[in-house]
Amino acid sequence: MFRIGHGFDAHRLVEAQPFVLGGVKIDFSKGAIGHSDADVLIHAVCDALLGAAGLRDIGFHFPDNDERYRGIDSRLLLRETVKMIQDKQLVISNLDCTIALQEPKISKYIPEMQVNLAADLGIDVSFVNVKATTTEHLGFTGRGEGVAVWAVTILYPVKDK
Repeated sequence: MFRIGHGFDAHRLVEAQPFVLGGVKIDFSKGAIGHSDADVLIHAVCDALLGAAGLRDIGFHFPDNDERYRGIDSRLLLRETVKMIQDKQLVISNLDCTIALQEPKISKYIPEMQVNLAADLGIDVSFVNVKATTTEHLGFTGRGEGVAVWAVTILYPVKDK
């Protein structure tokens, strides 16, 4: 029996703010703004994992009104999320993510994002897929006002040995 989880997150882009996606610093004049480091990719991944495990969402576990999480590296949140998944006796099968962003072009950063995610998830990089798309200048992502990410994962129960 497997479990499917879906995650979504979006953040506003502002001038002179660091831009981090999947733990990778993106060279761009704008960055995502949020309570943590605003790594929208990792936030969507956390939500997908938590959803598949029936553990609510990232805001429940790491609320944005808790000063412990102000400016925190989202990779730390992902690692804590993975521990919660493991505590439920679940293993991660795979991850598939889509980043919607008009600019900058991020294809050169994707391999490093996949390596970071795989390391934090404890799975082989071949089971982690990250892709990027534009929205053809439509909506908040198309106008360059923000970035959005969708993530899907499959979890399996730990097999008895």
